[in-house]
Amino acid sequence: MGDVLAGRTIIITGPASGIGAAYAHVCAINGAKLLLLDRDAEGLAAKADELRGLGAEVAEYVVDVSDGDAVDRVFAAIEQEHTPDGAFLNAGINGTASPRLPEGELQNTSREIWHRVLGVNLHGFFYTLQRTAGLLKKAGRGTIVVTSSTAGERPEPLIGYAYIASKAAVTAVSRQAALELSKWGIRINVIAPGSFRTNIAGPLPPPPGKIETWNRSIPLGRHGRTEELEDLALLLISDRSSFMTGGVYVVDGGATALTQVLADQL
Repeated sequence: MGDVLAGRTIIITGPASGIGAAYAHVCAINGAKLLLLDRDAEGLAAKADELRGLGAEVAEYVVDVSDGDAVDRVFAAIEQEHTPDGAFLNAGINGTASPRLPEGELQNTSREIWHRVLGVNLHGFFYTLQRTAGLLKKAGRGTIVVTSSTAGERPEPLIGYAYIASKAAVTAVSRQAALELSKWGIRINVIAPGSFRTNIAGPLPPPPGKIETWNRSIPLGRHGRTEELEDLALLLISDRSSFMTGGVYVVDGGATALTQVLADQL
């Protein structure tokens, strides 16, 4: 157990599993009080109990971040009960087929999928960013860490259009907000993971051969493990990164160092 975040209260969206769970873990073992927001009530309760077992103080809020009114209600409750010092804005979904598959081609991408993915990944991010920034402005300081993706940095032929669009927008909005909010002492940085083994695409296993295809496009030859993001997350949410804002930090096993032509040949 460390004390890097002792006395700090940190909001985390999407902590029930995957990357959000890794953020929650590293905050918990470094002394933070956690405010956890997730639409998965069962998964959220289980994760909260696990973190309490590590000695963390935890409050849970079941909310679908794509519902702006629900986000407003949760943040109103948070404002009454807590004084946050920072946040990981991490909630996101995938659910989009690769354009290499017929259903993922541009002409076949459904509007329902487009709106559903952007509803969580972009609108939900924006709603929580607005409300988090409002709380931190009142305090006159704070730190926000946003989860984007390497899919927001370059074309990704195995990733669907809606996810690509949402993550490119999340990165751009985060950097824009970092400029505005700096005058209030609020820092915003972005973590852009590459291929990590999480359940963001859903509970079903990936199609045969997909993992192997992905791994061939990664110089280190494998997917990342969520715990490999924890040290970076701790750096960015803490005062150890006090002169860092507006940055985008790629963690992808070297994948974006490849040209797309080379990646397609692997």
